[in-house]
Amino acid sequence: MRFQLKICQAKKALTGYLLLVLIAIQACEAPKEEIPVSKPNIIFILTDDQRWDALGYAGNEIIHTPHMDQLAREGLYFENAFVTTAICAASRASLFTGLYERTHDFTFGKPALRDEYMNLSYPKLLKDAGYRTGFVGKFGVKVNEGIEDSMFHDSKKTFWPYLREIDGKQVHLADINGDLAIDFIQANKDEPFCLSLSFWSPHADDGAVEQYFWPDYVDHLYRDVDIPVHRTADPAFFDTLPEFLQTSMNRERWYWRFDTPQKYQEMVKGHYRMISAVDSVLARIRHSLEETGLADNTVIVLMGDNGYFLGERGYAGKWLLHEPSIRVPLIVYDPRLSETQRGKTFSEMVLNVDITPTLLDLAGVTIPSEYQGESLTAFYRGKPQAWRSGIYLEHRLENNPSLLKTAGYRDDAYKFIRYDDYDYLELYHHKTDTDEVHNLALDPGFADKVSFYAQVVDSITHRLLDARVGN
Repeated sequence: MRFQLKICQAKKALTGYLLLVLIAIQACEAPKEEIPVSKPNIIFILTDDQRWDALGYAGNEIIHTPHMDQLAREGLYFENAFVTTAICAASRASLFTGLYERTHDFTFGKPALRDEYMNLSYPKLLKDAGYRTGFVGKFGVKVNEGIEDSMFHDSKKTFWPYLREIDGKQVHLADINGDLAIDFIQANKDEPFCLSLSFWSPHADDGAVEQYFWPDYVDHLYRDVDIPVHRTADPAFFDTLPEFLQTSMNRERWYWRFDTPQKYQEMVKGHYRMISAVDSVLARIRHSLEETGLADNTVIVLMGDNGYFLGERGYAGKWLLHEPSIRVPLIVYDPRLSETQRGKTFSEMVLNVDITPTLLDLAGVTIPSEYQGESLTAFYRGKPQAWRSGIYLEHRLENNPSLLKTAGYRDDAYKFIRYDDYDYLELYHHKTDTDEVHNLALDPGFADKVSFYAQVVDSITHRLLDARVGN
């Protein structure tokens, strides 16, 4: 029986109204959908700071991502994919372990991820099951000695700078990662493999004035384009925010990237060029799969590790629980599926913790009961009969007052956000207020809804804490 977030219907009186809700994290085994029986190769591609709409297929008419778009057209595209924590260390820990941050308790400044969690990580279990496992790129988490060796046959971690000189030529880190990925594919073409390819792009180089660096072959992109400015980037909107939100790191980094119109144009175009470079690497990887005869039996999963503010609300960066920060692209391409099963878009809310059980499910490996997500193979035959209708969100970084500790909840209609260290709440009806402008928590008429969602967050928080090793 798997530990997972569920919302079940039940009648509950709340100040005279009947609400059909019962919030719980229950051990429920969802009916398994059939998946192809052949043991596939698996490539899990993770980008860094790519938000959901930094993708042509998502409706962005400016960004150039033809190969990601093709992957989405040919696979399953999840238009409402989220990370449970919008910071790379915690999100990557969740991807490895299948656990929420509140359970695995890892982010920047924390001790190494516990061995008990990493011994159930998807690379470790796939390696134990006979897969050749490889890692390329940004690892992003801290583990104890010997753990990486237990997870991967071949690990090639890479680091900044983005641009480096190799054999007299300037090479970008994204292409270096692509070369290493292709080397792994070619070296392991005769046995099932799982490659975790984790790009640094399009993460800004925070220590550099330029912030974004890209290879020459995408330099021509976006030169004659004017990037539109989001309506919440208006200083009048920022002025309505409480002081603690005006002085967070999101605002500090806004000055690095977006505080003048010219800088905004340069920075967003640089960010987009870095994504376009990753798109080019994806094309090379797919070409390599064709050349080695592996294309028809290789599943590709592509996801972002968190979202990214591009000036919305007067912010840069991520960390907070608003849509630009937590929502990411997610594509599952499985060439073993029939034409009628592929090329579909789903609107259900899916999470980074769903990736971990999905990768095991694809390989036919038993999913640990400790995992807190659901396998996305449930969508292989269309929309599942039962799927989550709400998601829990959090950010738990300690000892940095400019990176705010939060907890929240998003369902089909509302999003609730609570700040640990401040007496301030947010509630948005995101169905009609997609930009999250009108904070209903300030309206006394929504006091009951605020109280209800606060109880939801408390209930889930306690259950996630109870699942922590040692509790």
